[in-house]
Amino acid sequence: MTNMTTLPLGELMTHRSEFVPIDDLTTYMRCRVQINGRGVVLRDRVEGALLKTKIQQVCRAGEFLVAEIDAKLGGFGVVPSELAGAIVSSHYFLFDINPDLLDGRYLAWFSKTAGLAEQVSAHGSTNYSAVRPHHVLTYEIPVPPTLSDQQRIIAAIESIAARLAVVRHLRQGVLDDGKALLRSVFHRLIQGAPYRPLAAVAPIVRRPVEIDPDSTYEEIGIRSFHKGTFFKCNSPGSDISHKSMFEMVPGDLVFSNIMAWEGGIAVVRPEDRGRIGVHRFITCVPHPDIADPHFLWFYFQTGEGFAKIVSASPATIARNRTLSVKKLETIEVPVPSLEKQQDFAALQQRIAAIHQAQAANQSELDALLPAVLDKAFKGEL
Repeated sequence: MTNMTTLPLGELMTHRSEFVPIDDLTTYMRCRVQINGRGVVLRDRVEGALLKTKIQQVCRAGEFLVAEIDAKLGGFGVVPSELAGAIVSSHYFLFDINPDLLDGRYLAWFSKTAGLAEQVSAHGSTNYSAVRPHHVLTYEIPVPPTLSDQQRIIAAIESIAARLAVVRHLRQGVLDDGKALLRSVFHRLIQGAPYRPLAAVAPIVRRPVEIDPDSTYEEIGIRSFHKGTFFKCNSPGSDISHKSMFEMVPGDLVFSNIMAWEGGIAVVRPEDRGRIGVHRFITCVPHPDIADPHFLWFYFQTGEGFAKIVSASPATIARNRTLSVKKLETIEVPVPSLEKQQDFAALQQRIAAIHQAQAANQSELDALLPAVLDKAFKGEL
């Protein structure tokens, strides 16, 4: 247990307000702060001639940078060495940290905690009007007795953070390997396989629902980017009686006719049984002795299959692209043996189970570092 003393930042740093003229012939780095205490990063590199504001501030490594507008959203951090010399506008505040009293890395970690964010949000009611340099200097930070104590705490945090980064890297590797395996196996399966029109493999089947104004219906939604179906809402019949609604059955291959070009394609899940969808959801039912719905869905996630969906969705205005039913029916899809398709679908399920297992404890993993930081700044690390 380390005895901590709470000090205002004004005793540990000073506001530095220095502006320099911009040279039109020089290329400058511009940096920005990410919200939620995620630090300072490179924004871009820009020629001086393209900058409208000809007076800017120059960042120094190790300074504390606060965004005037985004501070209440966690827009602050310590300038890393690779961004020394980067410029920022007058909408940022720079603070010179006294290295004899405060290690910049200690402040960088503290800036990721709720302890600082809550102090920032306590000033004023709007992002823009609240945060000024004098406010920042009143924010308080718990510090141990000596600089070496700060460095010991920093080392402990960084050690744990490094191990967590390894875990995240390994977890991502598992996800990436699973996706790569599916792509490889699928590619091998369709080599030499015959192609047939979708209408011959999974014809469109529509199941109109007669809406009872006195009943309530569960509606289904389709996520973009091939993310599957979801429960959208409970709709009173009186609210949707004027719409054309259709029954969705587990195993249907369903396309959103206005979002298919953005990956609005899915297979209806078992838990979607009894749910209904709007007329824009086109349901195709694979012949049980010819095709597996998950195999077909995966095909439309490949570059080849998705290109056919985009081609069948002519553009009108802006982002409007409507999938043509006639063109959809004529799309040629690979049809290897049903046994091979079902084996592939089983592999998909096994890999999906791994992904779900990882997702189930992701929140616990995400909570580890905040818990470590909480202990660190209470002197318990």
